[in-house]
Amino acid sequence: MKKDVSEALGFVPQKEIVYNKLLPYADKLDEESNEILAQIKGNLARAVQVRELWPGVLFWTRKLSTYIRLYGRKFSKDDHVLFIKLLYELVTIPTLEIGIMQGFARLLVALLKKKELLSQDDLELPWRPLYELYERILYSKTEHLGLNWFPNSVEGVLKMLVKSCRPYFPVTSTQEMLEEWRPLLCPFDLTMQKGISYFELFLPTILHPEQHHQGFKLWFEELMELWVSVQNLPAWEGTLVNLFARLANDNIGYIDWDPYIPKIFTRFLRSLNLPVGTSQVLVPRYLTNAYDIGHVVLWISSMLGGPSKQAQKQLSSLFKSITTFFHPSNNGRWLMKLMKLLQRLPASVVRRLHRERYQKATWLPAVLDSHRMTEQDITEFVESMMQPVLLAMFSKTGSLDAAQALQNLALMRPELVIPPVLERTYPAMETLTEPHQLTATLSCMIGVARSLVRGGRQFPEGPTHMLPLLMRALPGVDPNDFSKCMITFQFIATFTTLVPLVDCSSALHERDDLTEVEQELCSASAEFEDFVLQFIDRCFALIDSSTLEHTREEMEVEKMTHLESLVELGLSSTFSTILTQCSMDIFKVALEKVFNFATANIFETHVAGRMVADMCRATAKCHPAESLKVFVPHCCSVITHITANEEILTEEELDKDLLWNLQLLSEVSRVDGEKLLPYGAQLVEVLQQTLHVQCKQGYSLACNLLHHVLRSTALTYPTEYCSVPGGFQRPLQEYLPIKDWGRHGDLRNLQVQWHVPSAEEMEFVFYLLDLLLKPELLRLQRHARGEEDMSRDDVLQSLAIVQHCLLGAGSMLPPLEGQRVTGLVSSMVSLEETKLYVGMEYDRSRENYRETVCTVMRELLHYILEHSEDDTKSLFSIIKIISDLLHFKGSHKPEFDSRWKSFNLVKKSMENRLHGRKQHIRALLIDRVMLQHELRKLTVEGCEYKSVHQDLLSDLLQLSTSTYSQVRTKAQSVFFAALGSYNFCCRDLLPRVLAFLEPDRTDVTLQQFKGALYCLLGNHTGLCLACLHDWDCVVQTWPVIVRAGLSPAMCLEKPSIVRLFDDLADKVHRQYETIGLDFSISDSALSLAALILQSCSPASSLGLPSAEDLELGLQRQQAKNLDSQQKYERLVNELLDCLSDSDLPWKFEHMAIGFLSMLLRDDHPLPVPAVRFFIESLNHDSLTVRKVAILAVAGILKQLKRPHKKVPVDPAEILGGREAEGEAAQDRPDNWWLLYDSSSLPKTQQEWDSFHFVEKTHVGYYSWPRKLMLYAPSQEQPKQYVSREEMSEREQVIYDYFSEPEFVDQLIEFLCLEDRKGKDRFSPRRFCLFKGLFRNFGDIFLPVFLPHMESLVADSHESTQRCVAEIMAGLIRGSKHWSYNKVVELWETLCPMIRTALSNITVETYADWGTCIATACESRDPRKLHWLFEMLMESPVNGEGGSFVDACRLYVLQGGLAQQEWRVPELLHRLLEYLEPKLTQVYKNVRERIGSVLTYIFMIDVTLPFTRPTTSPRIWEFTERVLGRLKPLMEGDEEIQNHVLEENAMEEEDERTQAIKLLKTVLKWQMASAGRSFSTAVRGQVQLLPLLFKIAPVENDDSYDEMKRDAKACLSLMSQGLLYPEQIPHVLLALQEIAGSSSWHARYTVLTFLQIMVFYNLFTFLSDEQSVQAVRELVLTLLEDEQLEVREMAATTLSGFLQCNFLSIDDTMQVHFETLSKTCLPKRKKKNRGSVVDTIPSTDLVRRHAGVLGVSACILSSPYDVPSWMPQLLMNLSAHLNDTQPIEMTVKKTLSDFRRTHHDNWQEHKQQFTDDQLLVLTDLLVSPCYYA
Repeated sequence: MKKDVSEALGFVPQKEIVYNKLLPYADKLDEESNEILAQIKGNLARAVQVRELWPGVLFWTRKLSTYIRLYGRKFSKDDHVLFIKLLYELVTIPTLEIGIMQGFARLLVALLKKKELLSQDDLELPWRPLYELYERILYSKTEHLGLNWFPNSVEGVLKMLVKSCRPYFPVTSTQEMLEEWRPLLCPFDLTMQKGISYFELFLPTILHPEQHHQGFKLWFEELMELWVSVQNLPAWEGTLVNLFARLANDNIGYIDWDPYIPKIFTRFLRSLNLPVGTSQVLVPRYLTNAYDIGHVVLWISSMLGGPSKQAQKQLSSLFKSITTFFHPSNNGRWLMKLMKLLQRLPASVVRRLHRERYQKATWLPAVLDSHRMTEQDITEFVESMMQPVLLAMFSKTGSLDAAQALQNLALMRPELVIPPVLERTYPAMETLTEPHQLTATLSCMIGVARSLVRGGRQFPEGPTHMLPLLMRALPGVDPNDFSKCMITFQFIATFTTLVPLVDCSSALHERDDLTEVEQELCSASAEFEDFVLQFIDRCFALIDSSTLEHTREEMEVEKMTHLESLVELGLSSTFSTILTQCSMDIFKVALEKVFNFATANIFETHVAGRMVADMCRATAKCHPAESLKVFVPHCCSVITHITANEEILTEEELDKDLLWNLQLLSEVSRVDGEKLLPYGAQLVEVLQQTLHVQCKQGYSLACNLLHHVLRSTALTYPTEYCSVPGGFQRPLQEYLPIKDWGRHGDLRNLQVQWHVPSAEEMEFVFYLLDLLLKPELLRLQRHARGEEDMSRDDVLQSLAIVQHCLLGAGSMLPPLEGQRVTGLVSSMVSLEETKLYVGMEYDRSRENYRETVCTVMRELLHYILEHSEDDTKSLFSIIKIISDLLHFKGSHKPEFDSRWKSFNLVKKSMENRLHGRKQHIRALLIDRVMLQHELRKLTVEGCEYKSVHQDLLSDLLQLSTSTYSQVRTKAQSVFFAALGSYNFCCRDLLPRVLAFLEPDRTDVTLQQFKGALYCLLGNHTGLCLACLHDWDCVVQTWPVIVRAGLSPAMCLEKPSIVRLFDDLADKVHRQYETIGLDFSISDSALSLAALILQSCSPASSLGLPSAEDLELGLQRQQAKNLDSQQKYERLVNELLDCLSDSDLPWKFEHMAIGFLSMLLRDDHPLPVPAVRFFIESLNHDSLTVRKVAILAVAGILKQLKRPHKKVPVDPAEILGGREAEGEAAQDRPDNWWLLYDSSSLPKTQQEWDSFHFVEKTHVGYYSWPRKLMLYAPSQEQPKQYVSREEMSEREQVIYDYFSEPEFVDQLIEFLCLEDRKGKDRFSPRRFCLFKGLFRNFGDIFLPVFLPHMESLVADSHESTQRCVAEIMAGLIRGSKHWSYNKVVELWETLCPMIRTALSNITVETYADWGTCIATACESRDPRKLHWLFEMLMESPVNGEGGSFVDACRLYVLQGGLAQQEWRVPELLHRLLEYLEPKLTQVYKNVRERIGSVLTYIFMIDVTLPFTRPTTSPRIWEFTERVLGRLKPLMEGDEEIQNHVLEENAMEEEDERTQAIKLLKTVLKWQMASAGRSFSTAVRGQVQLLPLLFKIAPVENDDSYDEMKRDAKACLSLMSQGLLYPEQIPHVLLALQEIAGSSSWHARYTVLTFLQIMVFYNLFTFLSDEQSVQAVRELVLTLLEDEQLEVREMAATTLSGFLQCNFLSIDDTMQVHFETLSKTCLPKRKKKNRGSVVDTIPSTDLVRRHAGVLGVSACILSSPYDVPSWMPQLLMNLSAHLNDTQPIEMTVKKTLSDFRRTHHDNWQEHKQQFTDDQLLVLTDLLVSPCYYA
């Protein structure tokens, strides 16, 4: 096969689209594709060589992507590689315009998509250019200042691009990447997220086993350790999981996951964020940063299999522990995640099995044999998932997820999956009361349909269920329940598609080679006929109940409602599927039945009529000859009979009978054209009689008939969709249809039957056109020339006939021809259109009706617009006809799109992912071939723009700006569609649209003005004329839009116009992306283009371009760059001119300023007038303008920033030549010089210069970069203080304004105004403005600003304080490169100001000051800011100004220190020493703040891998000191009360009170650190536990004081913490101690703590047998507690542990409970009524109760099923029904719970009990009589 192909083509294609081979004209395609490919190669390469990015390269790369859509990757391997390399070079051109870059990137992704086609030996791509591209765009330094505008889609496109290139990075790249990004890994810094996401995106994981040591082995251990050691789910943890999942999937079997598996599964379970236990406080962080389920699933499915079976074991327990969450009665925000897990996991495993067993071997490394999934593995996997999936069938979120899961599970193990689903389906079909059960089970059955019908060796009895299911589904066709009806249709259609409906019962006597199952099927197949007939009866009933008369007589509406149209669709498609699959015998019976029904009644033509006609059409489609023989003569005779009466022609309302027969005839004629020809004469006669009746309904139906007859004869389409090629009409001896049940189509032998128009058919089509279309055109033409008068209705009728002729015969009429419109674009390569052959040889000898219609329509249009513009209906018709003249070749785009969508849906619902290889059902495959044919018809790539099109488009433009709004909207939508399909026509039409908006035209009406604006705006799908990304267009458009404000037609009173301008400005803002100024092409691309030109097979006809051409190309490119810059400056100046016009309304002024602000760029400075304009606008009256100006000026200052020189420094030299030591993070001897040390700060200019300042906080923490770039000494930097004469023109403008005191006064006044009361925040834009000023101009402006700052600081108003904070932050950050003396002076003035500010601080301003100091310290070396830190450290908590000021000072200090992270250990130590005595604060706000500060102090003490112990303060030492001070609380047993002392009582407090105050602060610290720090200090927490257990209250009551509430929250947060195996024994010991304490509150709380702790660390516990035993003993001990509440809680806890399979119900446990519950109670003594009842329960009672509680816990632990041990336990329990309280209560409650949870499926559960047990149970469960 391949050989023949390569001979015809001249090369071996990489991978073509197979469906092309099945088209009726397949033999012509090789020649065509070769011709197109040669054209593409030649022109693309030539365009690159003459350096013509636009339009040349862009035009031909688009052609290449269309080529891939049409033919797949039909080129040789060498070409493939060359295309990829060329595009890679183009994508990575640094100056490339962003829009063009995205286009190239998408094409490159398409070329790289099928990675099996090119191995790593064929292709190698460097990674660095991609990294630079990604960094430049996604971490752009200038985007936030508005100097770059990127579209939203760019991130996704770049990620896809990197993913596609990743397999081809060189082997050495892993090491290079690690060196590049390891220095970013500083967990306290934002760079951590960046570093990890770079790893996740770039690290290659597909390598050959012998290269693994250069691949993942370099980083696996390191990153895995990092992941395992992080506990609080920071944002980057999910990113790491994605990387591991990809690694696991690409290297199954090469990595030993076993040691990590418990940790992995524990983390998965935590990430699901399920609600557990009785009192849980959720950490919000876990919701936002949870893992992506898709990757989790990939990771799990890649770890299955292998010798150890560890993963499957854990997976089973994972599902067991979460199964109950799937029960339909549970609902919550976690449910979506669980359902996703359920749906994706089987799909992922199926994909893996496909890869291991069925995929062709490629260069990609295969799965190791030892780790392939065995049959046993699959069975275990399916079994572990069945329980949750069956519960999820009836979930609140719908059954779709479960159905998809079942579909994939059934592919692997039908015998395990299908029976339980059937068990649920049969009862659901019988029930009438619960329709939701039916819809759920049916949708699941549809999922498993193929596996069921196929049967196969695993599940041979599958097919026998098919007929019973079909018969029972019939009652679902129910007119009263819409959703049930639809799902039933889908169900029946799915099953009948898979099975030939042939009666094979006679085969039982004729053949003797049948198996038992086959015999059973043969005898059952006798019922098929019965089924079909019953189905038809049901449909008739449905139709009867939905006729128009029945449903809505009183309403005027004659259309179908949305629901009815859906039912109609369901009905007709199901019915045609059934008929397609019928044998001829059954078909004949069905035909007769349908025919009788259709002809015996007369239907109204809107609802019922449509449904009946659909059914008739279905019969005609399946067997046209037989059906037409019955229908056509009948209908024709009725119609002829009625129309014989002359008066009919003029009647307004036609006879119902006539209409119904016309409708029937028009639907029946949609069949294979060849079979229709014999009836041609009859049909023509009917058409002649009916096309000219007066009644609109009548002639519309006649037009439909005309349309369908033409279509059937003129189009190319498949004629049958049967599931077996060749149908079922063969004798049973040779062919047994039973064997084809569920058979898939075979692409190599599809035998598609095509209808291709024959010569007679073409004759017939043109005969019809000559007969019916020509006279209409002549009449209309005479009317348009004023020679004949026609009424509006006549015109409309004629137009209807014209339109339907076009629709029917459009595929036979050649496209419009004409002159090309030239002069729109100049190019050095040809930009011709590609013509595709679609099986139509046009007959040029005949009249081309398309052209005739075109000329007549234009004449008519102009006549109507002139004489009767209000005839809108005719105009609508003409617009439709113009649209068809332009585009219609036999199919419409929207129809095609929706068919493509539904094809994909059906394919998904019925595909077999396990075997793959396109094993779809035959009907689907034929449909796909047909879609391929339509795709070719609709592909109009690069249509030439001819004069005909120009005429039609200008007509459309005239209609788009006409008087009536409906005409305008219809014309506009056609206009937009046309704009997108002709090359460069926008350039021709844009000036015509803009002409309407020119201010000096007086003849423009309001409607034209509005129409023109809508034309600029475009629709939401197509392109928008107002923002074409091209200088020529933008320069024309934007100034005109702004000037439209002066147009006489403009009227701001009309809200619609105001809204239009708003939308227009908004759309330009949203869609604008920076337009390129530099169109150069790299030299490496040129050499690749030369290679493409030289490659043959197919060789391009174009040779290499001559030297003159190359020279010319270079000149043109330079000219284009220059031209772009001039146009850019012209545009800016024109907008400024508009703004200087004083008559311009303010709305347009704002719009112009918005446009101007988008024109700031980082590669070309803004022209001087614009700089002046923006600086003046800083003091504009309008707030919105000021906001824009602030950002713009910040951007201008960024443009003017002088580059500072950096030099590489070797960190080892700074240390004095010592080499850096091995891998270790944090405080190593070689990064000590970075730390803040108050004894060696720079004190003179010289020291300052020789100091190595490192600004970025992450540098040196994890590892040193290869080259550490630091700023060069100040003498090599640009001159800092420049006089005005030395400044550039732009700088002088800024200098002049900011040196003016009046200007600055005004500016500050505006900045101090409030914008929105209470909503304002510290503004980063204003900060950027001030930072830029002081960075670019040094301290020149300080004298002007200082007096203002001093007065502002003293004013305590919110907005003034905010303003001074913004200036100060900008000043501190701007002084980065100032000389030492200037910095010293600066701090001398700033420190007193900050002190003043902090003493005036208020509730409204403290957040702004915090932001100010934090912003000032961000990315600055702490040694540069020592003045600030020393000042803030003076005395943060001194009590002056009260508690609030103290808290604020701490907040501000914390902001500064937090930015410095790990580089200020000395300051942290000093702060801690200072705070420690002050921990016993009285005030709550100070306590909270101290808690938060402590968190930051200790955040640096992390236990990450390779981390040395920190020199910052350590948690453990601090905790020990604190615990010492809390001793007094540990010892006593009394309740800890919250003592609040009077403020004025100054006597010495005792230790205990001190300790209580200390405890409150410690609680705040624990709560603050739970969400923020990376690792939890478990040792310290364990020792705090006893205290917390003492305080935490038991009941949920908010009236408790703060301390108790905090203790409770603390416990909840601690219990959710992640534990390591080595920590578990410590925690358990502590819990056991507390469980022995005397306070029952503490014992009770131990249990609630335990519940959450165990669930959130489930697999870590399970991996250690001793811990499980310890937990079990603890719970069982507490079950015998003397306090009733504790016992009950222990029972609840036990039941929870049993339910999540942490403990199992084994014999020892049952025996234990039984002996306990049989404890004898002491006999009660008769007491006198009055005596006091003994309140302390006796130990015997406690033990007996414990036993009963234990039994009850077992029973409640399986709420949704009845395990084998349950009946006996229930019996034991019932024996205690009459015990004393509290036992009786427990028993009653248990029984009522049992009844509640098992009530739903009681019929099933009943089977588990014996009759005697049932009797007892019924007694117990029926509520007892009140009087007994």
